[in-house]
Amino acid sequence: MYSAAALKLSHAPRCWTAGRAIATVISGNKTSLQVRERLKRDVEEMVAQFPRFRPGLVVLQVGDREDSNLYISMKLKAAAQIGINANHIRLPKTATEAEVLRSIKAVNENPAIHGLIVQLPLDSIHPMDTEKVTNAVAPGKDVDGLTSINAGKLSRGDLGDCFIPCTPNGCMELIRQTGTSVAGKRAVVIGRSKIVGAPMHDLLLWSHATVTTCHSKTADLPAEVGRADILVGAVVIDCGINHIPDSSKPSGKRVVGDVHYLSAKEQAGFITPVPGGVGPMTVAMLMENTVESAKRFLQTYRPGNWNIAYTKVKKETPVPSDAVISHSCSPKPITQLAKEIGLLSTEVDLYGESKAKVQLDVFKRLQKNQDGKYVIVTGITPTLLGEGKRTTALGLAQALGAHFNVNALACMRQPTQGPVFGIQGGVIGGGYSQAIPMEEVNLHLSGDIQAVVAAGRLVADAVDARLFHESTQTDRALYDRLVPQNKDQKKFSPVQLMRLKRLGIGKTDPETLTEEEITRFVRLDIDPDASVWERGLDPKNQSQSQMETRLTRMPNIAVASEIMAILALTSGTEDMLQRLAKIVVATNRSGEPITTEDLGVSRALALLLRDAVKPNLIQTLEGTPVFVHTNPFADIAHGNPSILADKLALKLVGPEGFVVTEAGYGADIGAERFFNIKCRNSGLQPHVAVLVATVRGLKLHGGGPSVLAGQPHPKEYNEENLPLLEKGCGHLKRQVQNCKAFGIPVVVAVNTFETDTEAELDMVCRVARSAGAFDAARCSPWADGGAGAVELGEAVMRAAEEPARLRFLYNSELPIADKIRVVAMEMYGAKMWSFFQRPSAKWSCSLAGATAFCPSAWPRLLSHCHMTPRRRGCQLALFCPSRMLGSTWEPDTSMCWLMRRVCCQAFLNGPVSTTWAWIRRPVGKTVSYDSHQCCSFISTFVLSLASSLQLHCWEPETDMETDRASL
Repeated sequence: MYSAAALKLSHAPRCWTAGRAIATVISGNKTSLQVRERLKRDVEEMVAQFPRFRPGLVVLQVGDREDSNLYISMKLKAAAQIGINANHIRLPKTATEAEVLRSIKAVNENPAIHGLIVQLPLDSIHPMDTEKVTNAVAPGKDVDGLTSINAGKLSRGDLGDCFIPCTPNGCMELIRQTGTSVAGKRAVVIGRSKIVGAPMHDLLLWSHATVTTCHSKTADLPAEVGRADILVGAVVIDCGINHIPDSSKPSGKRVVGDVHYLSAKEQAGFITPVPGGVGPMTVAMLMENTVESAKRFLQTYRPGNWNIAYTKVKKETPVPSDAVISHSCSPKPITQLAKEIGLLSTEVDLYGESKAKVQLDVFKRLQKNQDGKYVIVTGITPTLLGEGKRTTALGLAQALGAHFNVNALACMRQPTQGPVFGIQGGVIGGGYSQAIPMEEVNLHLSGDIQAVVAAGRLVADAVDARLFHESTQTDRALYDRLVPQNKDQKKFSPVQLMRLKRLGIGKTDPETLTEEEITRFVRLDIDPDASVWERGLDPKNQSQSQMETRLTRMPNIAVASEIMAILALTSGTEDMLQRLAKIVVATNRSGEPITTEDLGVSRALALLLRDAVKPNLIQTLEGTPVFVHTNPFADIAHGNPSILADKLALKLVGPEGFVVTEAGYGADIGAERFFNIKCRNSGLQPHVAVLVATVRGLKLHGGGPSVLAGQPHPKEYNEENLPLLEKGCGHLKRQVQNCKAFGIPVVVAVNTFETDTEAELDMVCRVARSAGAFDAARCSPWADGGAGAVELGEAVMRAAEEPARLRFLYNSELPIADKIRVVAMEMYGAKMWSFFQRPSAKWSCSLAGATAFCPSAWPRLLSHCHMTPRRRGCQLALFCPSRMLGSTWEPDTSMCWLMRRVCCQAFLNGPVSTTWAWIRRPVGKTVSYDSHQCCSFISTFVLSLASSLQLHCWEPETDMETDRASL
């Protein structure tokens, strides 16, 4: 309980009426109005300095008490008058304590909210721990000043580092309005409540008064009061709110304080009325605390910039191994990184302390945010020497973030286990530009690839099971299995209803189907010799025994699965479900496609991928954020990180930030698909293309000697050789032109090595600029981290200011053949083109709705054109579809590779042709070729092909041994 605080002054001013002293009334309404006007000016100054900023306040209410509604309406009205953006969150009476705590946590983490009030009492039908709920409010947003932390700071006298409860603070403001000094006075506070009594005691104490707190157990209360200067005499601050009957009021009652106003007015020098005294001041002090909280926020606020702590990395010379560097750095907690880049704790799923998945619901909160600047990092055609494309991408992100203090987020493909356990090792950066922790990033991470493997096996098993059951069951027995009786009735599932609709059967009652309709419904009639679905495996292949279905399935790695490609192109869970439902897994005996939706597994696939669709958040050595998500194999898919990761990153970095994403293989493959496929699906506008090149890689493209893994590099790559480098720069020119074809500024990043000379580096930069690049910059991200990519970062930021308008190579309405022709001519420099065998009319028709075209990748298409002076300037593209649907044949990838090699030799001196072809072999048949048989077979094929196209071919007897050796 509390009642009043009064200050007795021997020389206090008095009003005299009929020989009696009458206290001066202190108007809380008048004083609160002055406070509000001052706060309004403060808010106007904030908005003038930061136009998009406004102080934010949230009032959280549980239940619907009438008195609470009245107080809340007063607070919201006052906030609106001052310019504070106030919101009222009302939870129902049925809300549990856990629900209240979740709501408080969400407000705590919202940077746009600077004050949070939990309206008491908590009117819930469930038990509530008021102390626990009150202390759940972040101390920095506790504008009521009721948390234990703020109370503790007040009791210690840290008045500048805490929020003072509003009612005591209002009382002190009213005392100051009288002009009376509290210092040196004796004060008595009657009551010890946490809301008024206890904090009032602390405020008076730290205002240098001698304070005594009295309560219901105080012995000889009159004597205590009599010895005080406060309460008896000059100033009476009445904080009480009570109701007494009053028939003159519409409600039948009126509000009074704890002090008998008429009696006290004749004794005190100053007195506050009730209502109109402390009540308005409480609301005014609440607004003052909110504005003060906003001011504290602005002390570290940088509009559009994250408040992020970057990690200082101690570099060693010579540079240790990637594993040693990774282990020497301690990543900051992923929860801290998520908070720094603007993610709420409810929006991330933690996978340990160093990685997390981001919920897709964050898009709803950030949908109004402007996108940042979009940078694609591609490169020249990769060589065994390594160009460091991912290392450069991560180094660029570190430079932009840790060295330019710009919001920067890198989006990388998820590594597969094959390269990790092979010669290549870690595949997500290296040296001082890598993502950490190294082992977790390069191995399972969060299990996305394993989820894709499980989904792929589910489809394969469903095909096998359907083949088995259709071959052993009658139509009626199969129908009873597919639509079992449950509680004396049969009912179609939603998936089955969709299948009936596609079949043109407009019935929903299983009992009404005719025998013919039952047959059409239950029989997929899969052709076992035309199944096109492969089992996904990572990192190795394994054989499968022949099933009763007579179907032998060839395994495939998970990243080469269509499911992985869908995961990378999807825009959300619903879109993913629709795409999964359209996967063609086989054909029936009539040649018609069969989809996962026909099998009834599309929703099960979406369920298996419910977590894999969420981007993974990790960090670089320097503490910049990285999204790692999906890895569609660039051999058969588009070879880029997911659209979801890029879109989320662009929202998080803001309009002045940068998102650095990568594309697989060289610019002719990864970048072409990034623009034509990924950007067409996402609708995103890139701003800059970074083309990574190395001196030694260009030497190899210029005809340098072969490089063998584990063997010392030939001297041509360790010594200056300008003629050889000049030949290889033709490849660089072509890749610059490939990037410029899409209307985006190109910056060439020359990834330097210690064996490079100044003359060689100058030549590469000069050739890049002459080829049309916006700029060329040297970088050393592997050895120097972000500091080694500062020059590149400057060039990228300047290029991002240039006008850029994405231009697709082809219109989505073009026939598939014309799309192939455009890509062949624009990317690979083909002068003429023809089809060795055109797609059948049926499949051309089925592809008519495709918006983009993705050829099988030949990672050395342009490199083979620049291997020797004889081949320089010759660009050949050989597209081999991964499979021919509806056929009893499938491609032999090893044969295709050899055929490509021979064709590159065959078309050296004649007109250049782009050929779309495939080599067939019977499905399920084992065909073994040795190298001589392969070359003999392919040379025969090439000679016949060249003859039909009137092309000049190579001499097999002369060049066979040379080519076999290189193979």
